[in-house]
Amino acid sequence: MPIHFGTDGWRAVISDTFTFTNLRMVAQAIADSIASGSWTDSLPTDRPIDPKRMVVGFDTRFLSDRFAQEVARVLAANDFTVYLAQADAPTPAISYAVYHRNAIGGVMITASHNAPRYNGVKLKSYYGGSALPDQCREVEVFLNDNEAKARGPNLMEYEHALEEKRIIRFNPIPEYYEHLRRLIDFDVIASNPPRFVVDSMYGSGRGVIRGILQGTGCEVTEIRGEMNPGFGGVHPEPIARYLGALAGAIGSGVGGFGIATDGDADRTGAMDEHGNFVDPHKIMALSLRYLVEKRGMRGAVVRTVSTTRMIDRLCQKYNLPLYETPVGFNHIADYMMKDDVLIGGEESGGISFKGHIPEGDGILMGLLIVEMVAAYRTTLRDLVEQLLAEVGPAHYERTDLRLRRPVSKSQMTARLVNEAPAEIGGERIVDVSTLDGVKYILADDSWLLIRPSGTEPVLRVYAEGRSPQMVKALLGYGEQVAASVV
Repeated sequence: MPIHFGTDGWRAVISDTFTFTNLRMVAQAIADSIASGSWTDSLPTDRPIDPKRMVVGFDTRFLSDRFAQEVARVLAANDFTVYLAQADAPTPAISYAVYHRNAIGGVMITASHNAPRYNGVKLKSYYGGSALPDQCREVEVFLNDNEAKARGPNLMEYEHALEEKRIIRFNPIPEYYEHLRRLIDFDVIASNPPRFVVDSMYGSGRGVIRGILQGTGCEVTEIRGEMNPGFGGVHPEPIARYLGALAGAIGSGVGGFGIATDGDADRTGAMDEHGNFVDPHKIMALSLRYLVEKRGMRGAVVRTVSTTRMIDRLCQKYNLPLYETPVGFNHIADYMMKDDVLIGGEESGGISFKGHIPEGDGILMGLLIVEMVAAYRTTLRDLVEQLLAEVGPAHYERTDLRLRRPVSKSQMTARLVNEAPAEIGGERIVDVSTLDGVKYILADDSWLLIRPSGTEPVLRVYAEGRSPQMVKALLGYGEQVAASVV
């Protein structure tokens, strides 16, 4: 069957490839992989991990609750004790439950920010972050082997599993709240409680930010917080083009700024009081500035190759080590588990900071924005303007360009390196990086990243310039490259 795990699990169209039959086979392969012993090869010594305990959660998508129940049935039949969420919950809350309950792993039924017709599986390991690539590949090996042997999944009747306490329904939110209270300064928020809007985009972050802020004095208006598996017909992704409802709510005067979370609440975006989108680049840079200057925290900073170089300039100012990784939060998580990382993040909105599990968390970062606004006693727009005056300007755009014919990733990468121009937009190219795709870094700190897709004839093009004109020039060069493939 055509099932492959990417950097953050498996996603497919509901009733096409994402079916109950296929999902049960995937769950069996997960059970087989964990039982094989490879997952226990490098367990920590500072806390006991139960190799027979799993956590399963789900988002608000069509049939997600039923899909989660089927995964739990398969795992229970394979002698696991399964903690199954009582209701839809954010991916970070489920991931934290894996860590908090000393489970060997977890499964989250979600397609994250993808279109409503998709669903998926995010596989988590004992540390609360995404399973390692080797672990995901082993699941694929067992999946293919089981199919070749015509071996179906083990199944336990749901009611019987409940009676035998092989499936235990639980609420992950209280323990998640307790953890967040150690990371966010609620006294600061209560000393100057903001008035703002939360856009949950019909995802599983609904009610979570508003709930934890009860009693702080914050006036929180939540929109798109009801159950709607179709997400109102839009992608539940917190980017400007899908946040018209949030801009409208702010414009009508119900809040001074806005916070948005995606379908499973592991990503965040924001809007200022004028409805201007505050992208994850600015959110991460604002957070780094706040954690250092207001909280006095130190540590390494990790960003993906496609994330703003405002981070670099702040690290230089604060004398902090900086690491650049390929695209994907799993690479950031690697550093968070082995180094003293202050903050790590990517351009898509997955950000986390010291003290948290190695997982992007839209709830956590949304709360940090609230804390920043309260602590600085100013508006979100003023904070962004101060940031840009200090380490900007920084203008950013991203686009995907289709090629006329498929070109191998290695061939395109080699061409981009060998035919690197001397300058773009009047600025000299001072460095060429091949960490993930090809990145041209210009003398004025502008940059262009071109990542050839390995699965389709597409160039993913990212550009950050010191002016809108430079961004246009950078994207224009990417368009020239795409057009030259005939």
